[in-house]
Amino acid sequence: MTTENTGATVGVDGAKGGSAGGSTGGSAGGDEQHLKRALSNRHIQLLAIGGAIGTGLFMGSGKTISVAGPSVIFVYMIIGFMLFFVMRAMGELLLSNLKYKSFSDFASDLLGPWAGFFTGWTYWFCWVVTGVADVIAIAGYSDALFPGIPLWIPGVLVVVILLALNLPTVAAFGEMEFWFALIKIIAIVALIITGLVMIFTGFQHDAGTASFANLWEHGGMFPHGFLGFVAGFQIAVFAFVGVELVGTAAAETKDPERNLPKAINAIPIRILLFYVGALVILMAVTPWTEYVANESPFIAMFALAGLGIAATVVNLVVLTSAMSSANSGIYSTSRMVFGLAQDGDAPRLFGRLSRRRVPQNALFLSCILLLSGVVLLYAGEDIGTAFSMVTTVSAVCFMFVWTIFLCSYLAYRRRRPEKVATSTFRMPGGIFMVYVVLAFFVFILWALTTQPDTLTALLVTPIWFVLLLVAWLFVRRSQNHLTRHAAHIAYLRDDSAE
Repeated sequence: MTTENTGATVGVDGAKGGSAGGSTGGSAGGDEQHLKRALSNRHIQLLAIGGAIGTGLFMGSGKTISVAGPSVIFVYMIIGFMLFFVMRAMGELLLSNLKYKSFSDFASDLLGPWAGFFTGWTYWFCWVVTGVADVIAIAGYSDALFPGIPLWIPGVLVVVILLALNLPTVAAFGEMEFWFALIKIIAIVALIITGLVMIFTGFQHDAGTASFANLWEHGGMFPHGFLGFVAGFQIAVFAFVGVELVGTAAAETKDPERNLPKAINAIPIRILLFYVGALVILMAVTPWTEYVANESPFIAMFALAGLGIAATVVNLVVLTSAMSSANSGIYSTSRMVFGLAQDGDAPRLFGRLSRRRVPQNALFLSCILLLSGVVLLYAGEDIGTAFSMVTTVSAVCFMFVWTIFLCSYLAYRRRRPEKVATSTFRMPGGIFMVYVVLAFFVFILWALTTQPDTLTALLVTPIWFVLLLVAWLFVRRSQNHLTRHAAHIAYLRDDSAE
Protein backbone atom coordinates (compact mmCIF):
# COMPACT_ATOMS: atom_id res chain seq x y z
CA MET A 1 0.00 0.00 0.00
CA THR A 2 1.21 3.48 -0.62
CA THR A 3 0.37 6.78 0.90
CA GLU A 4 1.18 8.67 -2.24
CA ASN A 5 0.98 6.79 -5.49
CA THR A 6 4.37 6.09 -6.99
CA GLY A 7 3.41 8.03 -10.03
CA ALA A 8 3.66 11.16 -7.92
CA THR A 9 7.36 11.51 -8.54
CA VAL A 10 7.17 11.08 -12.21
CA GLY A 11 3.97 12.55 -13.54
CA VAL A 12 4.75 15.64 -11.47
CA ASP A 13 8.43 16.12 -12.08
CA GLY A 14 8.06 15.58 -15.76
CA ALA A 15 9.91 12.29 -16.25
CA LYS A 16 8.43 8.94 -17.21
CA GLY A 17 4.88 9.86 -16.34
CA GLY A 18 3.30 7.20 -18.48
CA SER A 19 5.36 4.26 -17.31
CA ALA A 20 4.99 5.07 -13.66
CA GLY A 21 1.29 5.50 -13.91
CA GLY A 22 0.99 2.12 -15.53
CA SER A 23 3.29 0.35 -13.15
CA THR A 24 1.36 1.36 -10.12
CA GLY A 25 -1.81 0.00 -11.42
CA GLY A 26 -3.41 3.42 -11.41
CA SER A 27 -6.27 4.35 -13.59
CA ALA A 28 -5.93 4.77 -17.18
CA GLY A 29 -6.26 8.40 -16.82
CA GLY A 30 -2.57 8.46 -16.08
CA ASP A 31 -1.25 11.83 -15.04
CA GLU A 32 -4.40 13.14 -13.40
CA GLN A 33 -3.96 10.45 -10.73
CA HIS A 34 -0.55 11.74 -9.63
CA LEU A 35 -0.06 14.06 -6.68
CA LYS A 36 1.78 17.28 -7.38
CA ARG A 37 5.11 18.38 -5.89
CA ALA A 38 4.07 21.86 -4.80
CA LEU A 39 5.37 22.14 -1.22
CA SER A 40 8.48 24.33 -1.08
CA ASN A 41 11.23 24.33 1.56
CA ARG A 42 9.40 27.17 3.34
CA HIS A 43 6.25 25.05 3.50
CA ILE A 44 7.94 21.84 4.59
CA GLN A 45 9.96 23.53 7.34
CA LEU A 46 6.91 25.19 8.86
CA LEU A 47 4.87 22.00 8.36
CA ALA A 48 7.47 20.18 10.43
CA ILE A 49 7.34 22.84 13.15
CA GLY A 50 3.54 22.93 13.07
CA GLY A 51 3.47 19.15 13.46
CA ALA A 52 5.85 19.33 16.42
CA ILE A 53 3.91 22.11 18.17
CA GLY A 54 0.45 20.64 18.55
CA THR A 55 -2.60 20.92 20.74
CA GLY A 56 -0.88 18.70 23.31
CA LEU A 57 1.58 21.45 24.21
CA PHE A 58 -0.98 24.23 24.56
CA MET A 59 -3.83 22.26 26.15
CA GLY A 60 -2.14 19.18 27.62
CA SER A 61 0.86 20.81 29.31
CA GLY A 62 -1.28 22.00 32.24
CA LYS A 63 -2.05 18.41 33.18
CA THR A 64 1.54 17.30 32.52
CA ILE A 65 2.93 19.96 34.85
CA SER A 66 0.36 19.19 37.56
CA VAL A 67 1.23 15.46 37.66
CA ALA A 68 5.01 15.59 37.07
CA GLY A 69 6.05 18.99 38.39
CA PRO A 70 9.36 20.41 37.11
CA SER A 71 10.48 16.91 36.06
CA VAL A 72 8.24 17.45 33.02
CA ILE A 73 11.24 19.26 31.51
CA PHE A 74 13.16 15.97 31.43
CA VAL A 75 10.05 14.14 30.15
CA TYR A 76 9.88 16.33 27.03
CA MET A 77 13.65 16.16 26.49
CA ILE A 78 13.69 12.36 26.68
CA ILE A 79 10.71 11.89 24.37
CA GLY A 80 12.16 14.41 21.90
CA PHE A 81 15.54 12.68 22.01
CA MET A 82 14.00 9.29 21.24
CA LEU A 83 11.74 10.54 18.47
CA PHE A 84 14.65 12.28 16.76
CA PHE A 85 16.10 8.83 16.04
CA VAL A 86 12.73 7.61 14.78
CA MET A 87 12.66 10.55 12.36
CA ARG A 88 16.24 9.94 11.25
CA ALA A 89 15.38 6.30 10.51
CA MET A 90 12.35 7.48 8.52
CA GLY A 91 14.46 10.05 6.66
CA GLU A 92 17.16 7.55 5.70
CA LEU A 93 14.54 5.14 4.39
CA LEU A 94 12.69 7.76 2.35
CA LEU A 95 15.91 9.01 0.79
CA SER A 96 17.25 5.51 0.10
CA ASN A 97 14.69 5.21 -2.68
CA LEU A 98 13.03 8.37 -3.99
CA LYS A 99 10.15 6.28 -5.27
CA TYR A 100 9.07 5.87 -1.64
CA LYS A 101 6.45 8.55 -1.29
CA SER A 102 5.91 8.04 2.44
CA PHE A 103 6.58 5.56 5.19
CA SER A 104 3.77 3.24 4.09
CA ASP A 105 5.69 2.66 0.86
CA PHE A 106 8.84 1.46 2.59
CA ALA A 107 6.79 -0.59 5.07
CA SER A 108 5.15 -2.46 2.17
CA ASP A 109 8.44 -2.95 0.35
CA LEU A 110 10.61 -3.98 3.30
CA LEU A 111 8.20 -5.78 5.64
CA GLY A 112 5.46 -6.98 3.30
CA PRO A 113 1.95 -5.99 2.18
CA TRP A 114 0.49 -6.53 5.68
CA ALA A 115 2.79 -3.81 7.05
CA GLY A 116 1.67 -1.32 4.42
CA PHE A 117 -1.97 -2.11 5.11
CA PHE A 118 -1.67 -1.89 8.90
CA THR A 119 0.56 1.21 8.78
CA GLY A 120 -1.61 3.06 6.31
CA TRP A 121 -4.92 2.43 8.01
CA THR A 122 -3.52 2.90 11.53
CA TYR A 123 -1.92 6.21 10.57
CA TRP A 124 -5.21 7.25 9.05
CA PHE A 125 -6.97 6.24 12.28
CA CYS A 126 -4.33 8.09 14.33
CA TRP A 127 -5.06 11.36 12.63
CA VAL A 128 -8.82 10.91 12.66
CA VAL A 129 -8.61 10.36 16.44
CA THR A 130 -6.21 13.31 16.80
CA GLY A 131 -8.55 15.43 14.73
CA VAL A 132 -11.40 14.46 17.05
CA ALA A 133 -9.22 15.58 20.01
CA ASP A 134 -8.59 18.88 18.23
CA VAL A 135 -12.31 19.39 17.61
CA ILE A 136 -12.88 18.80 21.34
CA ALA A 137 -10.13 21.31 22.21
CA ILE A 138 -11.51 23.89 19.76
CA ALA A 139 -15.00 23.57 21.23
CA GLY A 140 -13.56 24.00 24.74
CA TYR A 141 -11.63 27.16 23.89
CA SER A 142 -14.53 28.55 21.89
CA ASP A 143 -16.67 28.20 25.01
CA ALA A 144 -14.06 30.23 26.92
CA LEU A 145 -14.07 32.97 24.28
CA PHE A 146 -17.82 32.94 23.63
CA PRO A 147 -19.54 31.75 26.82
CA GLY A 148 -22.90 30.12 26.35
CA ILE A 149 -22.40 29.08 22.74
CA PRO A 150 -23.61 25.50 22.09
CA LEU A 151 -20.54 23.23 21.82
CA TRP A 152 -21.72 21.60 18.60
CA ILE A 153 -21.58 24.90 16.66
CA PRO A 154 -17.76 25.41 16.76
CA GLY A 155 -17.33 21.64 16.33
CA VAL A 156 -19.26 21.56 13.05
CA LEU A 157 -17.88 24.91 11.91
CA VAL A 158 -14.26 23.78 12.23
CA VAL A 159 -14.91 20.69 10.08
CA VAL A 160 -16.46 22.85 7.34
CA ILE A 161 -13.50 25.28 7.47
CA LEU A 162 -10.97 22.43 7.27
CA LEU A 163 -12.70 21.01 4.22
CA ALA A 164 -12.61 24.44 2.56
CA LEU A 165 -8.88 24.80 3.34
CA ASN A 166 -7.93 21.43 1.87
CA LEU A 167 -10.07 21.28 -1.29
CA PRO A 168 -7.91 23.78 -3.24
CA THR A 169 -4.39 22.84 -4.39
CA VAL A 170 -1.80 21.36 -2.03
CA ALA A 171 0.10 24.66 -2.34
CA ALA A 172 -2.92 26.38 -0.74
CA PHE A 173 -2.77 23.88 2.13
CA GLY A 174 0.97 24.48 2.50
CA GLU A 175 0.49 28.24 2.57
CA MET A 176 -2.26 28.05 5.19
CA GLU A 177 -0.23 25.69 7.38
CA PHE A 178 2.77 28.02 7.00
CA TRP A 179 0.81 30.87 8.58
CA PHE A 180 -0.79 28.64 11.21
CA ALA A 181 2.66 27.45 12.31
CA LEU A 182 4.08 30.97 12.24
CA ILE A 183 1.35 32.16 14.62
CA LYS A 184 2.22 29.35 17.06
CA ILE A 185 5.93 30.20 16.90
CA ILE A 186 5.28 33.89 17.55
CA ALA A 187 3.04 33.04 20.52
CA ILE A 188 5.66 30.80 22.16
CA VAL A 189 8.48 33.28 21.55
CA ALA A 190 6.29 36.05 23.01
CA LEU A 191 5.63 33.90 26.07
CA ILE A 192 9.34 33.21 26.57
CA ILE A 193 10.27 36.90 26.23
CA THR A 194 7.45 38.05 28.54
CA GLY A 195 8.39 35.39 31.08
CA LEU A 196 12.07 36.36 31.05
CA VAL A 197 11.16 40.01 31.66
CA MET A 198 8.97 38.95 34.61
CA ILE A 199 11.75 36.75 36.01
CA PHE A 200 14.57 39.30 35.74
CA THR A 201 12.41 42.11 37.16
CA GLY A 202 11.31 39.98 40.12
CA PHE A 203 7.62 40.15 39.23
CA GLN A 204 5.40 39.74 42.31
CA HIS A 205 2.09 37.86 42.26
CA ASP A 206 -0.23 36.05 44.66
CA ALA A 207 1.73 32.79 44.41
CA GLY A 208 5.11 34.41 45.07
CA THR A 209 7.89 35.92 42.97
CA ALA A 210 8.86 35.02 39.42
CA SER A 211 12.25 33.31 39.70
CA PHE A 212 14.10 30.32 38.30
CA ALA A 213 14.28 29.11 41.91
CA ASN A 214 10.61 28.13 41.59
CA LEU A 215 11.79 25.17 39.57
CA TRP A 216 13.31 23.45 42.62
CA GLU A 217 11.93 25.20 45.71
CA HIS A 218 8.49 23.58 45.74
CA GLY A 219 9.25 19.95 46.46
CA GLY A 220 12.29 19.67 44.22
CA MET A 221 12.52 18.69 40.56
CA PHE A 222 10.70 15.39 41.25
CA PRO A 223 7.99 16.40 43.75
CA HIS A 224 5.82 13.31 43.13
CA GLY A 225 8.72 10.89 42.99
CA PHE A 226 9.35 8.37 40.24
CA LEU A 227 5.70 7.56 39.55
CA GLY A 228 4.90 11.23 39.14
CA PHE A 229 7.74 11.47 36.64
CA VAL A 230 6.36 8.42 34.81
CA ALA A 231 2.88 9.92 34.75
CA GLY A 232 4.26 12.88 32.80
CA PHE A 233 5.10 10.62 29.87
CA GLN A 234 1.46 9.61 29.47
CA ILE A 235 0.31 13.06 28.43
CA ALA A 236 3.53 14.37 26.95
CA VAL A 237 3.75 11.70 24.24
CA PHE A 238 0.64 13.09 22.59
CA ALA A 239 2.28 16.52 22.28
CA PHE A 240 4.71 15.00 19.78
CA VAL A 241 2.24 13.36 17.42
CA GLY A 242 2.61 14.86 13.98
CA VAL A 243 6.37 15.10 14.15
CA GLU A 244 6.48 12.61 11.25
CA LEU A 245 4.38 14.85 8.98
CA VAL A 246 7.41 15.64 6.83
CA GLY A 247 7.35 11.99 5.81
CA THR A 248 3.68 12.14 4.87
CA ALA A 249 4.39 15.18 2.70
CA ALA A 250 7.33 13.52 0.91
CA ALA A 251 5.41 12.97 -2.33
CA GLU A 252 4.44 16.61 -2.57
CA THR A 253 7.76 18.11 -1.49
CA LYS A 254 10.08 19.85 -3.91
CA ASP A 255 13.72 18.65 -3.76
CA PRO A 256 13.21 16.04 -0.98
CA GLU A 257 16.95 15.20 -0.81
CA ARG A 258 17.61 18.70 0.45
CA ASN A 259 14.43 19.65 2.28
CA LEU A 260 13.67 16.49 4.27
CA PRO A 261 17.09 16.32 6.04
CA LYS A 262 16.87 20.02 6.92
CA ALA A 263 13.42 19.59 8.46
CA ILE A 264 14.38 16.43 10.39
CA ASN A 265 17.71 17.73 11.70
CA ALA A 266 16.05 20.83 13.12
CA ILE A 267 13.76 18.77 15.39
CA PRO A 268 16.05 18.84 18.51
CA ILE A 269 16.41 22.63 18.37
CA ARG A 270 12.65 23.04 18.02
CA ILE A 271 11.98 20.79 20.99
CA LEU A 272 14.49 22.63 23.20
CA LEU A 273 13.06 26.02 22.28
CA PHE A 274 9.34 25.43 21.92
CA TYR A 275 8.81 22.71 24.52
CA VAL A 276 11.58 22.82 27.12
CA GLY A 277 12.12 26.59 26.88
CA ALA A 278 8.43 27.41 27.21
CA LEU A 279 7.88 25.01 30.13
CA VAL A 280 10.93 26.29 32.04
CA ILE A 281 9.60 29.84 31.73
CA LEU A 282 6.07 28.86 32.78
CA MET A 283 7.23 27.09 35.94
CA ALA A 284 9.76 29.78 36.79
CA VAL A 285 7.16 32.56 36.63
CA THR A 286 4.55 30.58 38.58
CA PRO A 287 5.29 27.58 40.84
CA TRP A 288 4.16 24.33 39.26
CA THR A 289 1.75 23.81 42.17
CA GLU A 290 -0.48 26.58 40.79
CA TYR A 291 -1.25 24.83 37.49
CA VAL A 292 -4.37 22.70 37.05
CA ALA A 293 -5.06 19.96 34.56
CA ASN A 294 -7.86 21.47 32.49
CA GLU A 295 -6.44 24.95 31.94
CA SER A 296 -3.82 26.16 29.48
CA PRO A 297 -0.75 27.47 31.37
CA PHE A 298 -0.01 29.76 28.41
CA ILE A 299 -3.22 31.69 28.92
CA ALA A 300 -2.75 31.71 32.71
CA MET A 301 0.70 33.29 32.48
CA PHE A 302 -0.36 36.19 30.28
CA ALA A 303 -3.38 36.78 32.50
CA LEU A 304 -1.07 36.76 35.53
CA ALA A 305 1.10 39.41 33.91
CA GLY A 306 -1.93 41.68 33.78
CA LEU A 307 -2.07 41.46 30.03
CA GLY A 308 -5.79 40.74 29.74
CA ILE A 309 -5.94 41.41 26.03
CA ALA A 310 -2.81 39.30 25.51
CA ALA A 311 -4.46 36.43 27.35
CA THR A 312 -7.44 36.66 25.01
CA VAL A 313 -5.08 36.74 22.04
CA VAL A 314 -3.30 33.64 23.35
CA ASN A 315 -6.67 31.94 23.67
CA LEU A 316 -7.16 32.65 19.98
CA VAL A 317 -3.63 31.34 19.30
CA VAL A 318 -4.43 28.11 21.13
CA LEU A 319 -7.56 27.88 19.00
CA THR A 320 -5.41 28.40 15.91
CA SER A 321 -3.00 25.71 17.12
CA ALA A 322 -5.81 23.19 17.37
CA MET A 323 -7.01 24.25 13.91
CA SER A 324 -3.47 23.79 12.58
CA SER A 325 -3.19 20.31 14.06
CA ALA A 326 -6.59 19.30 12.70
CA ASN A 327 -5.66 20.81 9.32
CA SER A 328 -2.50 18.69 9.20
CA GLY A 329 -4.53 15.67 10.21
CA ILE A 330 -7.04 16.16 7.40
CA TYR A 331 -4.16 16.51 4.94
CA SER A 332 -2.49 13.33 6.22
CA THR A 333 -5.61 11.17 6.35
CA SER A 334 -6.76 12.16 2.87
CA ARG A 335 -3.37 11.29 1.36
CA MET A 336 -3.24 8.02 3.28
CA VAL A 337 -6.68 6.89 2.12
CA PHE A 338 -5.78 7.96 -1.43
CA GLY A 339 -2.70 5.73 -1.29
CA LEU A 340 -4.65 2.84 0.20
CA ALA A 341 -7.15 3.07 -2.63
CA GLN A 342 -4.36 3.20 -5.22
CA ASP A 343 -3.00 -0.05 -3.82
CA GLY A 344 -6.36 -1.82 -3.69
CA ASP A 345 -6.64 -1.57 0.12
CA ALA A 346 -9.54 0.91 0.09
CA PRO A 347 -12.48 1.50 -2.28
CA ARG A 348 -11.45 2.89 -5.70
CA LEU A 349 -13.66 5.91 -5.05
CA PHE A 350 -11.04 7.30 -2.66
CA GLY A 351 -8.22 6.90 -5.18
CA ARG A 352 -9.50 9.65 -7.48
CA LEU A 353 -8.09 13.16 -7.65
CA SER A 354 -9.86 16.39 -8.46
CA ARG A 355 -8.79 18.59 -11.39
CA ARG A 356 -6.41 20.31 -8.97
CA ARG A 357 -4.84 16.95 -8.00
CA VAL A 358 -6.41 16.84 -4.57
CA PRO A 359 -7.97 13.57 -3.22
CA GLN A 360 -11.32 15.20 -2.54
CA ASN A 361 -13.31 12.01 -1.90
CA ALA A 362 -10.79 10.98 0.75
CA LEU A 363 -11.07 14.48 2.22
CA PHE A 364 -14.86 14.19 2.51
CA LEU A 365 -14.50 10.84 4.31
CA SER A 366 -12.06 12.22 6.91
CA CYS A 367 -14.13 15.34 7.55
CA ILE A 368 -17.32 13.32 8.07
CA LEU A 369 -15.55 11.15 10.66
CA LEU A 370 -14.29 14.23 12.50
CA LEU A 371 -17.88 15.05 13.31
CA SER A 372 -17.74 12.22 15.87
CA GLY A 373 -15.78 14.68 18.00
CA VAL A 374 -18.97 16.69 18.35
CA VAL A 375 -20.73 13.62 19.78
CA LEU A 376 -17.93 13.03 22.30
CA LEU A 377 -18.36 16.57 23.61
CA TYR A 378 -21.65 15.44 25.11
CA ALA A 379 -20.62 11.88 26.03
CA GLY A 380 -17.94 12.48 28.69
CA GLU A 381 -18.01 14.07 32.11
CA ASP A 382 -16.16 17.12 30.81
CA ILE A 383 -14.01 18.27 27.91
CA GLY A 384 -10.78 17.45 29.77
CA THR A 385 -11.82 13.82 30.32
CA ALA A 386 -12.81 13.37 26.68
CA PHE A 387 -9.54 14.96 25.54
CA SER A 388 -7.44 12.71 27.81
CA MET A 389 -9.13 9.51 26.61
CA VAL A 390 -8.90 10.36 22.94
CA THR A 391 -5.27 11.52 23.11
CA THR A 392 -4.17 8.31 24.82
CA VAL A 393 -5.69 6.17 22.06
CA SER A 394 -4.00 8.41 19.50
CA ALA A 395 -0.60 8.21 21.22
CA VAL A 396 -0.69 4.40 21.36
CA CYS A 397 -1.54 4.15 17.66
CA PHE A 398 1.18 6.63 16.73
CA MET A 399 3.69 4.55 18.67
CA PHE A 400 2.65 1.55 16.58
CA VAL A 401 3.37 3.54 13.40
CA TRP A 402 6.73 4.76 14.75
CA THR A 403 7.57 1.14 15.64
CA ILE A 404 6.89 0.15 12.03
CA PHE A 405 9.42 2.82 10.97
CA LEU A 406 12.05 1.17 13.16
CA CYS A 407 11.22 -2.39 12.09
CA SER A 408 11.40 -1.26 8.45
CA TYR A 409 14.81 0.28 9.18
CA LEU A 410 16.06 -3.01 10.63
CA ALA A 411 14.86 -4.84 7.50
CA TYR A 412 16.52 -2.19 5.32
CA ARG A 413 19.86 -2.61 7.10
CA ARG A 414 19.63 -6.38 6.63
CA ARG A 415 18.32 -6.53 3.04
CA ARG A 416 19.81 -3.44 1.38
CA PRO A 417 23.46 -3.23 2.54
CA GLU A 418 24.47 -1.51 -0.70
CA LYS A 419 21.96 1.28 -0.02
CA VAL A 420 23.21 1.61 3.56
CA ALA A 421 26.81 1.94 2.33
CA THR A 422 25.95 4.81 -0.02
CA SER A 423 23.47 6.60 2.25
CA THR A 424 24.07 10.33 2.62
CA PHE A 425 21.69 10.64 5.59
CA ARG A 426 22.70 7.84 7.95
CA MET A 427 20.79 7.33 11.18
CA PRO A 428 23.08 8.07 14.17
CA GLY A 429 23.62 5.00 16.32
CA GLY A 430 22.20 2.66 13.70
CA ILE A 431 20.73 -0.64 14.88
CA PHE A 432 21.70 -0.07 18.52
CA MET A 433 19.57 3.06 18.79
CA VAL A 434 16.63 1.27 17.16
CA TYR A 435 16.54 -1.17 20.08
CA VAL A 436 16.99 1.64 22.60
CA VAL A 437 13.94 3.45 21.18
CA LEU A 438 11.88 0.25 21.02
CA ALA A 439 12.67 -0.36 24.71
CA PHE A 440 11.55 3.20 25.42
CA PHE A 441 8.21 2.53 23.71
CA VAL A 442 7.71 -0.50 25.97
CA PHE A 443 8.34 1.80 28.94
CA ILE A 444 5.68 4.23 27.64
CA LEU A 445 3.12 1.42 27.35
CA TRP A 446 3.85 0.46 30.96
CA ALA A 447 3.53 4.12 32.00
CA LEU A 448 0.04 4.22 30.48
CA THR A 449 -1.05 1.45 32.86
CA THR A 450 -0.26 3.49 35.98
CA GLN A 451 -3.25 5.89 35.75
CA PRO A 452 -6.93 4.87 35.52
CA ASP A 453 -7.94 7.10 32.58
CA THR A 454 -4.98 6.19 30.37
CA LEU A 455 -5.26 2.51 31.32
CA THR A 456 -8.87 2.44 30.13
CA ALA A 457 -7.89 4.01 26.81
CA LEU A 458 -4.97 1.57 26.48
CA LEU A 459 -7.29 -1.41 26.98
CA VAL A 460 -9.74 -0.09 24.37
CA THR A 461 -7.12 0.54 21.66
CA PRO A 462 -6.53 -3.15 20.70
CA ILE A 463 -10.10 -3.25 19.36
CA TRP A 464 -8.84 -1.21 16.40
CA PHE A 465 -6.13 -3.74 15.58
CA VAL A 466 -8.57 -6.65 15.85
CA LEU A 467 -10.88 -4.93 13.35
CA LEU A 468 -7.91 -4.22 11.11
CA LEU A 469 -6.79 -7.86 11.23
CA VAL A 470 -10.27 -9.04 10.21
CA ALA A 471 -10.28 -6.55 7.31
CA TRP A 472 -6.81 -7.68 6.23
CA LEU A 473 -7.86 -11.33 6.11
CA PHE A 474 -10.42 -10.35 3.46
CA VAL A 475 -8.33 -7.79 1.58
CA ARG A 476 -5.24 -10.02 1.22
CA ARG A 477 -7.25 -12.39 -1.00
CA SER A 478 -8.62 -9.62 -3.20
CA GLN A 479 -7.42 -9.86 -6.81
CA ASN A 480 -7.51 -6.08 -7.04
CA HIS A 481 -5.15 -5.79 -4.06
CA LEU A 482 -2.82 -8.55 -5.28
CA THR A 483 -2.51 -7.05 -8.78
CA ARG A 484 -2.00 -3.48 -7.66
CA HIS A 485 0.41 -4.36 -4.86
CA ALA A 486 2.56 -6.57 -7.09
CA ALA A 487 2.77 -3.86 -9.76
CA HIS A 488 3.64 -1.22 -7.20
CA ILE A 489 6.39 -3.23 -5.52
CA ALA A 490 7.83 -4.10 -8.94
CA TYR A 491 7.99 -0.38 -9.72
CA LEU A 492 9.66 0.45 -6.39
CA ARG A 493 12.34 -2.15 -6.97
CA ASP A 494 12.96 -1.41 -10.66
CA ASP A 495 16.08 0.76 -10.79
CA SER A 496 15.65 1.34 -14.52
CA ALA A 497 12.34 3.12 -13.88
CA GLU A 498 14.00 5.96 -12.02
